[in-house]
Amino acid sequence: MVASVWLYWIPVGAGQHAVRRSTQVFETVDARRHHRPRRTLYHAALEVQLDADRWTVEMAPAWGGPPRKHGVTATGPVGFRRLGASRLFRYEVRVWRDGSVPDLGFAVGDPVHVATDPGRTRRLLAAGSRVPGLTWGRDELGLGDMWNSNSLVAWLLASSGHEVESLQPPGGGRAPGWASGLELARRTGQVGCSTPASSSRPSTSRGPGRAHIPSASTACTTAPAGSVPTSASA
Repeated sequence: MVASVWLYWIPVGAGQHAVRRSTQVFETVDARRHHRPRRTLYHAALEVQLDADRWTVEMAPAWGGPPRKHGVTATGPVGFRRLGASRLFRYEVRVWRDGSVPDLGFAVGDPVHVATDPGRTRRLLAAGSRVPGLTWGRDELGLGDMWNSNSLVAWLLASSGHEVESLQPPGGGRAPGWASGLELARRTGQVGCSTPASSSRPSTSRGPGRAHIPSASTACTTAPAGSVPTSASA
């Protein structure tokens, strides 16, 4: 059985002028605050193959999705938990069979091959339906970094048993939120999923609210042979 996982690093705001400008302002302020050079910010996305089937995995705004079914497995609020009642302030997790990532063409460098096998690939896909609905841009659980698309990818990889030690953005860039996904995987008791290197600097942002996190007994359950998430087939 063929199994592969590819990691893409996409500059934040690629193809979106307003987002790119606001991101540059954020990074300039943070760099000055921590007395370091300004660096390029990236967000991560995955492409997963299991035999003849292919999925894309990403976090994206709920309001920007295509009209047809696109593999939504979980949603969460953006900024503040109460705002999540509006679709304008929600994100969605997409584990999309035969799907696409809109800004994948802006990815920097070649995709990074993440060593895998059919068992770990199935666990990664199955974990898409157990993503905790934490608030984007906040640190509700005191993980030491904000929750965002990088957190999602880091958590999926680490909690499914993939090696994440060497994964980092190209050219000395930063991936804010990456550390929180790794910390959440560590807290849920994953073997071999702890403390990988990352160029993400922890954020001091904290936010109120309650959120479910996967238990250690379920976070790395092996999916049965041949199975895939039901919602991922949409």
